[in-house]
Amino acid sequence: MAFLVSSVYAISVTTDLHLTDRIHQFSKGAADKNIMLMIWIFIMAGAFAQSAKAMGAIDATVNLTLSVLPSQFLIGGIFLAACFISVSIGTSVGTIAALTPVAIGLAEHTGIDLAYMVAVVVGGSFFGDNLSFISDTTIAATTTQHCQMRDKFRVNILIVLPAALIVLGIYFVQGFSLNATAEIGPIEWVKVIPYLLVLITALLGMNVMAVLFLGLISTGLIGLCTDMTILGWFQAMGEGILGMSELIIVTLLAGGMLELIRHNGGIDFIIEKLTRHISGKRGAEFTIAALVSMANLCTANNTIAILTTGQLAHDISEKFSLNPKRVASILDTFSCLVQGLIPYGAQMLIAAGLAQISPASIIGHLYYPLCMGICAILAIIFRYPRRFSR
Repeated sequence: MAFLVSSVYAISVTTDLHLTDRIHQFSKGAADKNIMLMIWIFIMAGAFAQSAKAMGAIDATVNLTLSVLPSQFLIGGIFLAACFISVSIGTSVGTIAALTPVAIGLAEHTGIDLAYMVAVVVGGSFFGDNLSFISDTTIAATTTQHCQMRDKFRVNILIVLPAALIVLGIYFVQGFSLNATAEIGPIEWVKVIPYLLVLITALLGMNVMAVLFLGLISTGLIGLCTDMTILGWFQAMGEGILGMSELIIVTLLAGGMLELIRHNGGIDFIIEKLTRHISGKRGAEFTIAALVSMANLCTANNTIAILTTGQLAHDISEKFSLNPKRVASILDTFSCLVQGLIPYGAQMLIAAGLAQISPASIIGHLYYPLCMGICAILAIIFRYPRRFSR
């Protein structure tokens, strides 16, 4: 509704065009090739994620990950599981939904504070949300900055991996005194194949549409060979696509609205005001980080925040000759930082709802988002990694 109201207002104040031409201009922005590419990817990603869930790939991946955990490394292992699963499936929400019930059971059997255990899952889920090739934040960030996903990954991993290793070390130290094991279901190895295919082909640089199509087909074939019917597969794909409908609608409205803002000189005005006192690349990057963070606080959706500020960030990056891979990384990292800490975000609400606790009780234990934010700020200050800062 916020984007609908903003779009209507943008159309109404574009007084230099007739109403029909205003709508045409709005539609031109919504139909931008980058906007349309994101929508096709969202459709494919939704179909793949839901069909993989229906086929049992999420449960298989969870069980496989948990099966290799030494009992004394239980907390660190759950964090690793959340990181791996979120990278594989490209969604923090899906990771939280899959692992939070496991975390609740572990907390009950080991005496670990429930909010702390849930926070381990939530924190790890944002590792993959930030890095995964099929994450909607990665898709939005790389598309708006016109760079390749694997290039953004190379920058991003160098910034956030130290944060993940630090947090993992903390969890291992804190959990070393535990002597408990998780109850693991049977591992169906064949059902992990779609996620492995998606990871490997994406890392090899295959086109993201081809990656998702390969994952979708492999999910269907494996599901049909196990316990899923073709009707069930089609139904799952349909549900997954419908699940992306809100994001698709917002993407279209944002594209049209931003085109009218550009037409009316709003983009140039904002850039001039924001960059008036910026003297170098550090200031430009901190401005982009602040923009996407503020947008995320207002929308409570990191993908929408990136879509809202992506074009503006691209214009700023061109003015100050910033590396687009680095800008995409900044957009994704700071949006995930804010999304991982706000109590009214979808991830926090789902985790708190499953555990039947207050979202506020989880925030105090969220080590990874805070550590990730510190590493991202230091990366801007010290121009790290150097080869992507020129």
